[in-house]
Amino acid sequence: MNRKQPLNKREWDEVEDDSFKTLSKEEMNALRKAKPRNFASMNAWWVVLSQVAITLLIATACYVFSSLADKSVYTYSALVGGLIGFLPSALFLMRIEAAKKSVKSSPGGFLTAVVSGEFIKILATIVLFIGFALKQPDLKWIPLLVTYLATLKCYLLAWFWK
Repeated sequence: MNRKQPLNKREWDEVEDDSFKTLSKEEMNALRKAKPRNFASMNAWWVVLSQVAITLLIATACYVFSSLADKSVYTYSALVGGLIGFLPSALFLMRIEAAKKSVKSSPGGFLTAVVSGEFIKILATIVLFIGFALKQPDLKWIPLLVTYLATLKCYLLAWFWK
């Protein structure tokens, strides 16, 4: 029988000497200068702006390609879907910006701002969906949902832009 003897230490608990290295401030600055693209941050408002742009693009396509009788309702539905996509994102970013400018900012305070911002974002999305569904029963759901989902995909584009 070929059984391994049990080890006192787990294999994954052992750290090899060359597995990581703590960099000094000078080494980190040299690395930032050598690879500035790896350390660049992106302004999150560009994502919201791209969501607005994709909303306008899809609404224009709905206007151009829909029949004459349905032009306004398809265009309006696409605009509503985009609004449901980018308005909560803008509210989230405003909450984060307010936390950054706070006098008593701390890591815990910033984490609270992120969590409360996400709560605001989810709540605003639900309220907008329910509100428009109840108040505008003639909305066309296909252009609304297509535009909403396209605005959500703008977050993925941010990774490619960086």
